[in-house]
Amino acid sequence: MVAAIVDDLLSLAALFGHLSLLAFGGGNTVLPEMQREAVEVHGWMSAADFAALFALAQAAPGPNMLVSTLIGLRVAGLPGAAVATLGIITPSSVLTLAVFSTWERFRNAPWRRKVQAGITPVTVGLFMAAAVIIAQAADQTIALGVVTTAVAGATLFTKVHPLWLLAAGAVAGVIGVN
Repeated sequence: MVAAIVDDLLSLAALFGHLSLLAFGGGNTVLPEMQREAVEVHGWMSAADFAALFALAQAAPGPNMLVSTLIGLRVAGLPGAAVATLGIITPSSVLTLAVFSTWERFRNAPWRRKVQAGITPVTVGLFMAAAVIIAQAADQTIALGVVTTAVAGATLFTKVHPLWLLAAGAVAGVIGVN
């Protein structure tokens, strides 16, 4: 029992530690890999469970990577939540502190602008991949697929505040749209 918990804690630390270093543009860019690891590699939860944890994390106030804390909590209780949270935050924070002064020193260098220009489309692509992974896991029925499509359209083509869309989703869930 204790060995299994230690194994889970080590797995959580390794998973979130390496994801932390890959999260260029924000934590949501590593969601596809996080989902693959949690669902397919480790079997800690189903894709629908991952989508539900992600939705809960996004609805809660706080950092957008709260999903890592919820995964850790699900896998190994409070120690798992602490390990996952530290794992997603610590490596990238240490790297950022180590690299920041050098990055700032080359603020006006032509190569820096080129690197930033190249990273931007990669970040957008990773973010879009995360959206597709979450949508696939959440849209278990045609009705839910229609809801996802409608919300994506409203987000892209109107100025409706996202909280209204969240409220509409909550109402749809209460009345049984599934």
